[in-house]
Amino acid sequence: MADDLGSVRPKLVESKKRWAREGRLLTGDTADPERDRLPPGQRLVENWPVLDLGVQPEIPLDKWRLTIDGLVEAPAVWRWDDILAQPEFEDVSDIHCVTSWSRYDNRWRGVSARHLLSVVRPKPEARHVVFHSYDTYTTNVALDAFAEEDVLLATHHDGEAIPVEHGGPLRVIMPRWYFWKSAKWVKRIEFVAADRPGFWEERGYHNEGDPWQEQRYG
Repeated sequence: MADDLGSVRPKLVESKKRWAREGRLLTGDTADPERDRLPPGQRLVENWPVLDLGVQPEIPLDKWRLTIDGLVEAPAVWRWDDILAQPEFEDVSDIHCVTSWSRYDNRWRGVSARHLLSVVRPKPEARHVVFHSYDTYTTNVALDAFAEEDVLLATHHDGEAIPVEHGGPLRVIMPRWYFWKSAKWVKRIEFVAADRPGFWEERGYHNEGDPWQEQRYG
């Protein structure tokens, strides 16, 4: 498990920063998700490409923890058994990676974000959420976006436990946004008042990341 960003692949990070500077893959188009299933500039794939920062932390389930804190009435630290004890949520959604691939009809199983919110009860001043991962990656989303009905903490994909290379044992799934917002290996969900850009957002990527508005870069 990495405890800092020294293990990331610097060439990968620099190439992605260059993409942002150059506006790579931008088409200048927008689309309507009610009408257009594939966002602008995307290509459909049937496999599930593996993308990470060069670190794939393997956390034994007996040592795995998820901390939920910040501006909430009932902070929590969930062990793996606690995750399994939550009401089961299933959803089918498409995913769209900023590197231009999209994959349709992913079947997810896990814990819904709305259930988590009902447990920890964000305070009125909470407006944003920051995801922290075991590889030290971070990304930020608006609380309203996290509260959408199709957002979940996923343990399974297409009937199988999510493997470590795809963010297992638990990853965030936010299908309405580019997939870098769906943090892998999540270990902490922090509720905050002021927005706080994460790893890619600080390196030239859009603060929100709506695929149909082609919000790839800031």
